[in-house]
Amino acid sequence: MQLLKNIKGDRLIWAIVALLALFSFLPVYSAASNLAYVGGSGSTFTFFVKHFMHLFLGFAIIYGVHKVPYRYFRGLSMIMIPVVLVLLVVTMLQGTTIDGANASRWIQIPFVGMSFQTSTLAAVVLMVYVARYLSKIQDREVTFKETILPLWIPVFFTLILILPANFSTAAIMFVMIMMLSFIGGYPLKFLSVIIGTGILSLALFVLVAKAFPEAMPNRIDTWMSRIENFSNGEDTEADYQIEKAKIAIATGEVFGKGPGKSRQKNFLPQSSSDFIFAIIIEEYGLVGGLVLLTMYSWLLFRIVIVSQKSDTVFGKLLVLGVGLPIVFQALINMAVAVELFPVTGQTLPLISSGGTSIWMTCLAIGIVLSVSAKREEIKEQEDAEDNPLSILSEAI
Repeated sequence: MQLLKNIKGDRLIWAIVALLALFSFLPVYSAASNLAYVGGSGSTFTFFVKHFMHLFLGFAIIYGVHKVPYRYFRGLSMIMIPVVLVLLVVTMLQGTTIDGANASRWIQIPFVGMSFQTSTLAAVVLMVYVARYLSKIQDREVTFKETILPLWIPVFFTLILILPANFSTAAIMFVMIMMLSFIGGYPLKFLSVIIGTGILSLALFVLVAKAFPEAMPNRIDTWMSRIENFSNGEDTEADYQIEKAKIAIATGEVFGKGPGKSRQKNFLPQSSSDFIFAIIIEEYGLVGGLVLLTMYSWLLFRIVIVSQKSDTVFGKLLVLGVGLPIVFQALINMAVAVELFPVTGQTLPLISSGGTSIWMTCLAIGIVLSVSAKREEIKEQEDAEDNPLSILSEAI
């Protein structure tokens, strides 16, 4: 009970996150049967405990981060940008490949035997960094030249280090940064230059990588095949995961087969992560899918409310910068499962298994709650000033 009293920030966000986390145990435990079979462990309980530990540590991150005054994230982002760049370089230099494709997304954490996906940490840090810079240039004219070094150079190097192994994450980060820059009042004429430069850089990267594939392992062939398979409208062997996901969704009907009764979890390779939404609809039906969509929509609404109530421009941009990607990623994951979007490999936040995804989502939620907690503190002070008798009564 004492712990609950120490919880600050938007109570509805706490409730939404807790409900999503609690619900995640059902589909993850159900899908774990396939993981246990493939991995040869023969026990789904092991994966259940692992998911529990990931969420437990995630909520510890939320609690710890939301106690930090959000103004400190300004300086921390400047410190963490070079750290993130070093981690991304180390990750890339590992040279991990699968069938010739770049699979350098994770680094091993020493002594604990766990892997960590550096691009997810980079995404949160970069959004905080961009929010910090945009808050500095409010109410004054800026030239494009003066923003190149402090803003766009760190953004460019971060994205280019993520791009070869994880195009979808780099693309989502770029879109989110453009959106945040637009909201933050960055001049549209300069944004158009950045967007054009980004498109040209991507095209140049693809051309060079296709011309010299041995020089740098990449996943360009994988990206192109996924886009082609999505656009051609024909069922091929490469559409295996999507076809199984559509079968799961179709057989779920309105109310689903019931918890743990999914059949397609035995055939979907990523049933507990990338395609967990399909398993959820198979087991809980259209109703379950709509409830989940409503939860993320509710989270989006509360994020916008917290942003609007923040007392500083940095607080407003910070909340949107780290909060919007959570909902955006959830929508992409759902869209992939119902074949409204090409396969991306993005997980469903707070639902899918996977430690790094859960931890970084919780880090972002903690930052949002830190901004909300500051607003609560200011409101309490204002109420106390308006009603000095309340202070006297507390003292008595």
